[in-house]
Amino acid sequence: MKTSAVLFSVMAIMAASTLAQAQTTNSDEHNQTPAYSVSVVSRTTPAVKYEHRHASTKIDFQGTALMPGASGEAKVESKSGAMKVEAEFRGLDKPTSFGSEYLTYVMWAISPEGRSVNLGEVLVGDDQRSKLDVTTGLQAFALIVTAEPYYAVRRPSNVVIAENVVRPDTAGTSEAVDAKYELIDRGGYIPTGYHFDPVVLNSKLPLEFFEARNAVRIAKSAGADANATESYEKAVSQMKQADNLATMHHVNRKELISASRQVVQTADDSREIAVKRIDADRMDADKNREAGKLADAQADSRSQFQGRMQAEATTADANRHREEADKATADAQANSRNEMQARMQAEATTANAQRLQQNAQAESDRNRTVANDANQATAEAQKAQKDAEATAEQNRLAAADSDRQLKQAVLDREELRAKLLQQFNVIFATRDTARGLIVSLSDVQFDTGKSTLRPQAREKLAKISGIFLAYPDLKLAIEGNTDSVGSDAMNQTLSEQRASSVRDYLAKENIPAGSMTSQGFGKTQPVASNDTAEGRQQNRRVELVVSGEVIGTTVGTISEVLPLTPRR
Repeated sequence: MKTSAVLFSVMAIMAASTLAQAQTTNSDEHNQTPAYSVSVVSRTTPAVKYEHRHASTKIDFQGTALMPGASGEAKVESKSGAMKVEAEFRGLDKPTSFGSEYLTYVMWAISPEGRSVNLGEVLVGDDQRSKLDVTTGLQAFALIVTAEPYYAVRRPSNVVIAENVVRPDTAGTSEAVDAKYELIDRGGYIPTGYHFDPVVLNSKLPLEFFEARNAVRIAKSAGADANATESYEKAVSQMKQADNLATMHHVNRKELISASRQVVQTADDSREIAVKRIDADRMDADKNREAGKLADAQADSRSQFQGRMQAEATTADANRHREEADKATADAQANSRNEMQARMQAEATTANAQRLQQNAQAESDRNRTVANDANQATAEAQKAQKDAEATAEQNRLAAADSDRQLKQAVLDREELRAKLLQQFNVIFATRDTARGLIVSLSDVQFDTGKSTLRPQAREKLAKISGIFLAYPDLKLAIEGNTDSVGSDAMNQTLSEQRASSVRDYLAKENIPAGSMTSQGFGKTQPVASNDTAEGRQQNRRVELVVSGEVIGTTVGTISEVLPLTPRR
């Protein structure tokens, strides 16, 4: 059976719910309106779709960031009509470390659709260990543990202290699950501005008694005394009975625990009823408010329609008067246009005569300007020719100087390259290639089959670094190679390790790390046949490829680029 884990995202929608619109809870001590918030908690928790009527399987529990020391495991077994879960936890701290309202832990099963099911209370023993045997009707689910104010809560808080972890041997099938469920934010059980009295735990009394006190106080802070009066008063009456049992000289623990758990159930029922009633009252208020807005909008619409009709009638009268005035104006304008046409005809005759006179004068001025422009253009052309000749001479001199500098730079790079070739050759065998100067370290510079540099090799590399540091513009590529003996993976690893050893040593010799690269090629770049011992010896090498602008092209080929002139 394939074992896998189904990841689902635990996302709760951020919402703030103020209960002041529904009901004001008048506390004798605080006289305030409680307000609560349900905040988003986004988590990724593995879930498993367990097989029906299959042998038992196991999952682990892992502590969250709130309690990293927590751990545990659970055995999950499919029974007739239910899934049996036997869980054991270790390393659990006291829940009151998260706040005075948290008195216990609860284990939850989370369905793929986001439904949370309270599986039972996780009681912490003196040795920080706890066991819990429960059943659930869910077939696919995740398991989490949260800190809570009492055992009978109906939604998990966001104080998640442990969650299940799918083991390699966990039996089940995987499916993508995108579940959403709400978590009560830390402090969410305490209303806004409410002073939550710290619980003073008495080791002589059972924990269930203090959970009952929490449940009653939380129910009251949720407005249960005003919105679920009958259930709340019943919880208060039951709490008084529990108080009487707790103050007896000889406390009957079983009877007190039973009474306390009954208080918790009744108080939580009253809290749930109050929350639903407050929400319903708020929804009714919202509906009434929206209905009032709609009525106001309809009244405004009717008033605007009447105003618009009256404005349209006034506009029609104004348009009629304007049309009559426009007709009278048009008649007056027609008479004016006839008079203007006669006057314009006379003015046109006069303007035509003046235009003919102006054209004659402009033609004379134009001829005189053309003659002056021609003389000026001739003078400017002569000056431009002289300037062009001077510029050409300057360009010729600049080109000659640039050519001389280029030849000198090429010669300098050639001399430096030849010099470096000679210096490197004294230390290791070096050859000049199109890639640069290649300095070859044979495998005798390393311990056999290892990447550790021998003392002689370190001494020679120190000399190499001394030469390299004199020219900071040089670049160094370190390449490891092996013969074909052994596996590809072994040869690749050995080549990388030898190249890295050379790089690390040169770095200690103060060669900048940014000037170096290292890479292993294994047996992929032989320089000789691997069929002979001599060939394999040549292939086992580390090569230092020295390059950079300061050494230019390959020594011996510069004459093919530019003719050389003997230096004096």
